[in-house]
Amino acid sequence: MEKTIKPTSGWAMLMLLILLVIAGIFFLIESLLPLGVASLVIAFAIIAPGFIAIEPNSSRVLTLFGSYIGSIKESGFFFANPFYLKAKVSLRAVTLDVPSIKVNDKQGNPIMIGGVVTYRVEDTFKAAFAVENYPLFVKIQSETALRKLAGMYNYDNWEDEAATITLRSSFDEVNHQLAHEISERLQIAGIEIIEARINNLAYATEIAQAMLQRQQATAIVAARSKIVEGAVGMVEMALAQLSHKKIIEFDDDKKAAMVSNLLVVLCGDRNAQPVLNTGTLHQ
Repeated sequence: MEKTIKPTSGWAMLMLLILLVIAGIFFLIESLLPLGVASLVIAFAIIAPGFIAIEPNSSRVLTLFGSYIGSIKESGFFFANPFYLKAKVSLRAVTLDVPSIKVNDKQGNPIMIGGVVTYRVEDTFKAAFAVENYPLFVKIQSETALRKLAGMYNYDNWEDEAATITLRSSFDEVNHQLAHEISERLQIAGIEIIEARINNLAYATEIAQAMLQRQQATAIVAARSKIVEGAVGMVEMALAQLSHKKIIEFDDDKKAAMVSNLLVVLCGDRNAQPVLNTGTLHQ
């Protein structure tokens, strides 16, 4: 468990170091070799290794002969036991770019998916001692969580219309689930997930063309449905207006012919070519 400690300031010990160095030089000049050597040895071999300079958003994990002493999370210039081993652990936020990997979605379709994870160390003890290499651990676990996430949802809801959450459309829900999956895996390392989101999503190369054709076909069908719906309404309105104003009387055959002609004109993908009838209506 992490234990935060506050060491003593290093400025007083720095003054003592300077005085010992001056005294050692003075003793050497005065030919007092034992006192001069002793002063310099104390200054550089005992006092100097105890200084710690910690920059903002950084920390030091202190151990003594294999035992955990504590962690320093405060920035500044300090002095600690010179026999402590001081391991640096950064507390800064780190952005990890998870490269695109090929996985299968819930329907088994191969897709390419990549993500971005922003994290920082919350527990220096776990980061230093619970895992061997916490940056590599974060990278591997993020890829694992991304693979699991892809298998939980469909790429879209074309094959499963009942799916309310998909990878392509439900970004907030999917990103929240991704952050949850990664956080669960990184608790052992004392890592806090600030943000996790998908930044690359596409069908795999081998099915991308087929899926594009399906999208185009779906768009064409949807457009045609709207055109037919509008054309039927226009035909209905035209027949109603002609009958209401008594411009012409239609029997069933004439109505069928008119409906057919209007639908051809309104639903065709090319401009209709007019044909002039110079005879009677029935010729």
